[in-house]
Amino acid sequence: MEATPARARGYVLCVVLAALYCVHAVPTAPVPWWAVALLAALYAGGERLSGSFYPVLLAGAFLLPPSAAALVAVPGALLGPVSEVAPAGRTAPLPTQALAPVAGHPRPLRRVWRAARLMVAVWAAARVHWALGERDAVVAADFPYALLPAGAAVLAFCLTLTVLDGGILALAERVPVRRAWRGQFLRSLAPIAVHGLAGLMMAVLWRSPFGPFAALLVLLPMCVSWWAFAQYHRERAAHQATIRALVQAVDIKDGYTRGHSERVGQASLMIARELGLADERVEVLRFAGILHDVGKLGVPTRLLRKNGPLTPEERRVIELHPEYGHEMVRGISFLGEARAAVLHHHERLDGSGYPYGLSGAQIPESARVVAVADAFDAMTSTRSYSRARPVPVALRELEKCAGSQFDPRMVTALVRAVDQYGWHPAVTADEPAAPAVRPPVADVPGAHR
Repeated sequence: MEATPARARGYVLCVVLAALYCVHAVPTAPVPWWAVALLAALYAGGERLSGSFYPVLLAGAFLLPPSAAALVAVPGALLGPVSEVAPAGRTAPLPTQALAPVAGHPRPLRRVWRAARLMVAVWAAARVHWALGERDAVVAADFPYALLPAGAAVLAFCLTLTVLDGGILALAERVPVRRAWRGQFLRSLAPIAVHGLAGLMMAVLWRSPFGPFAALLVLLPMCVSWWAFAQYHRERAAHQATIRALVQAVDIKDGYTRGHSERVGQASLMIARELGLADERVEVLRFAGILHDVGKLGVPTRLLRKNGPLTPEERRVIELHPEYGHEMVRGISFLGEARAAVLHHHERLDGSGYPYGLSGAQIPESARVVAVADAFDAMTSTRSYSRARPVPVALRELEKCAGSQFDPRMVTALVRAVDQYGWHPAVTADEPAAPAVRPPVADVPGAHR
């Protein structure tokens, strides 16, 4: 388990103190504690279903004084399930929730963090709502005007989560500061606004002559949709577990490239983001990088670990691994264009690559991304047949081969991304490499097999 940095623990402590201050404040109106208990129970039950039952929290912000509303999140956040798998890409039900259940940090700390951040966010939403509309906003005769304080409360809730999550991203997950907050608010606003509308409907029905029971009816269709959403993510989690198992098998078989797949996935992700691709495609290209060498499971281990250059016959055997890999992953439907990248990542722009000698635009875009990422990591990692090169040298080699071997767009994107965020390649050999014998120049830069 990765130790949580002291600065991140200090940050969490500050948020906890802020949460305690929120609930310590004297209520501005009598508190219906039965309503607090009922909403807290609903939220705790919803946490087990979806992991983000925000309509109940926002209904509490519309119905209760701020200090009481903040308490609604506590039981569900502290007692709810804590996932051991960090979300990949944007797969969490809400983007702002991605850091609540991050794996690699102690469970108690994650639970406390999740509770504190929600308490502060709900308190902020309730404070804004009461400042603009007070308690009668959800029962006013001219109902459309209730949307103004409710909308402002939703914005406060979303903004608070964005600020808090950006901080924990930067401190606990070591995300560069310039990326920690970038785009989070806009990605979160739409789904949280939908939750806010449902919370407002709950609050209006709660205060209607039909009472709390009618408010619960609002949750029924949302529960069904969240159940379907949870099923979808369970299926994706199963696929990701399969991917991890395949990559681990490759790493065990080819010890000299241990960690290579994950780094190629990261480099592919950096290129895709620099190209401005949609989040869904960025995630798929990360999978493509991770799985690009899975076909090595079909290659004899003695060839993968051989010191020095390969014979022509041995090279022909090695060059079958893209086709082996494509056969292994073609049945995983959600991989999409990643399957083409597995098959074609050794093709070259000038048509001299393998397995089919494609050229130019015939090579799928995903394969052109992974080809650059693969060669870059090959050059910056020590292998049995070559020593690691400095990152600037590897980038210059890629630029030299752009247009003949690699797509210039992909090379330029990687250069920009590395210049902006940096790159820290690891030595992947199991033991210090002996003086390397260079493979033939015809191989890719970095002597990658």
